[in-house]
Amino acid sequence: MNLASLAEQNLAEYGEYDRLLFEGKTFTNRDLNEASLRLAGGLVDLGCRPGDKVVLMMPNGPEAFVAYPAIWRAGLVVIPVLFVLEARELAYIVVNSGAKIVITSPDVLPKVREALAMLPNETDPGALPAAVRVIVTGDDAQPGCISYETLVRSSRPLGEIVPREGSDIATILYTSGTTGQPKGVVQTHRNLHANALNARNSATMRDRGESVLLVLPLAHTFGLSVLVSGYLFGSRGVLMRRFDPEQALALIEQHKITYMAGVPTMFVLMTMLPNADRYDTSSVKRWLVGAAPMPMAQLRAFEAKFGGAMYVGYGLSEASPSVASERDDFPRKPGSTGKPLAGVHVKIVDDDGRDVPRGTIGEICARGENISPGYYENPGATAEMFRDGWLFTGDMGYLDEDGYLFVVERKKDLIIRGGLNVYPKDVEEVIHRHPDVLEVAVVGVPDLRMGEEVCAYVVPRAGAAVTRDEIVVHCQSNLAKYKTPRYVEFVSDLPKTSLGKIQKKEIRKWAAIRFGATDVRDAT
Repeated sequence: MNLASLAEQNLAEYGEYDRLLFEGKTFTNRDLNEASLRLAGGLVDLGCRPGDKVVLMMPNGPEAFVAYPAIWRAGLVVIPVLFVLEARELAYIVVNSGAKIVITSPDVLPKVREALAMLPNETDPGALPAAVRVIVTGDDAQPGCISYETLVRSSRPLGEIVPREGSDIATILYTSGTTGQPKGVVQTHRNLHANALNARNSATMRDRGESVLLVLPLAHTFGLSVLVSGYLFGSRGVLMRRFDPEQALALIEQHKITYMAGVPTMFVLMTMLPNADRYDTSSVKRWLVGAAPMPMAQLRAFEAKFGGAMYVGYGLSEASPSVASERDDFPRKPGSTGKPLAGVHVKIVDDDGRDVPRGTIGEICARGENISPGYYENPGATAEMFRDGWLFTGDMGYLDEDGYLFVVERKKDLIIRGGLNVYPKDVEEVIHRHPDVLEVAVVGVPDLRMGEEVCAYVVPRAGAAVTRDEIVVHCQSNLAKYKTPRYVEFVSDLPKTSLGKIQKKEIRKWAAIRFGATDVRDAT
C-alpha cells in the first residue's frame, strides 16, 4: 500500500479536472500528478532510497500537492514542518529524523540555512552539512541549493510506484513535547488511508467535485488529512498561502465554495471582520471546526452570520487525526463532537484503565486502523499513550446513551493557540534559560480571537530587574512566535506541594482572577 496510488485512482475515477486553484493559476489533477512523477524521479536521481526522510517546510502552495505524492511514490517519508517553527526546533527535527532532503521556499530558506548550520560538518565547519541537501522553489537560483523547478522539469518521471507495506511510515509529524523536545508522531500509509476512508464512509452530504477552501497549513495534521481526503472525494481546492479572513470570504464568494475546514480562531476572525456582510457566502453548505474547542455561542453566531451548518470534529495527530465528528445524518447535540467516525472505536476509562458507564467522565481512548503505532524512536512515550491496541488520548470526556462523544477537558497543561498546540514545558524550559529567571510556570488564558493565549508567571532571581519585553524577546529567539507568551506576570513565589511540585491548578486560579476569565480550567 502506497498513498501515492490515490492520485492515480483520482484520475481514473474522476478523469481530468481542475484540482487546484492558487493565486490566479489553475492546476488539473493530471498537471499535479505529472509534476509529482518527475519530482519523484528527481529525488531518486539525487540518491534517495526507500525509507529516507524528506522535510517539507514552506507556506501553502501547489508544490505541496506535488511533493507529498512524489515523496511517497519514491518510497520516502515526509516530515511536514510548520514554516513558523524556529531554526533550533528545525535543527532538532532534522537530526532526530535523520532527514536527507529539505524542500523549502525562498522566504523560509534563511531559517533552513540557520538550522542546518547548527548541524556538524566534519569536512567544512562553515558549510551546510553534506548529508542534507536543500531543494528550493521559486524562479531564482539559490547558492548551494537545488532548484525545485529545474529538478521537476529535467527529471525523468518515476513510472512505477515504489511498493510500501501498510505498516511502513508515510509521515512523521513532530508535535511539541512535554519533555523539552518535539515528539515525532508516526503515521503509516495505512493510518492516513484509513482516515480518508473513514471520512468518506461517514459522509452523506459530499458532492462530487465540490469546491473546498483550503486554509489550513498543509504541514499540520488537520490540513494534511484534508489534502489526502480530497483524492477520494474528487474535490476542487482553492488554496490560500496563508489565512486571511477577508481574502477567505472573497474567495468563497468568487469560487462558490461549498466546504471549508478550519480552527476556531479562523472562524472568529471572519466573524469579527467589520465588512464581512458585503460577501456572499450562501454557497457554503458545511463548515468543519476542529483542533481546538469552539464555544457554542461563537459557533451559533457564525452560522447566523454566514449560513451553512458548522460541524464540530475531534481528533489528534496520533489518530491521523480524526476520531469523531458531527454529521448531517445524525441529530446535532450542543456541546458534542458527534459520533466516532466509521472505522473508529471509542471507549471511556477510569484511572485504572477500566471501562466506565455511559455518561461517566473518564479518559477518551480510541482504536482503529487510523491510530498511529507510536512515536518515532521514543519507546517510553509510545508505551505511555499506546496500550493494548488503544490510544490513550489524555483528554477527558464521556459517551452519552446515544453514543455521542463529549470532550469536557483537554490535557491539563496543553494550550491550543489558534489551533496550534503549545506545551507549557517547552516555553518554561526556554524562559528558565534566561539568567534573571528563578522559576516559571506557563498556563493558558482564554482569548476570544485565538482560543487561548500563553501566560507566563515568572519568579525573578534576587536583585534582578528583568522586564516583560526581555522575556518576550528571549522566547522569540528560541521558540516559534505562536509559542511566545502574550502575558508575562512577575511574582515573588509559585504555589507548590509539600514535595516542591508547582501547582498549576492554583496558578490557573490566579489567571482567572487576573484576567477576569470565567472558564479557565481548574479555576474553581
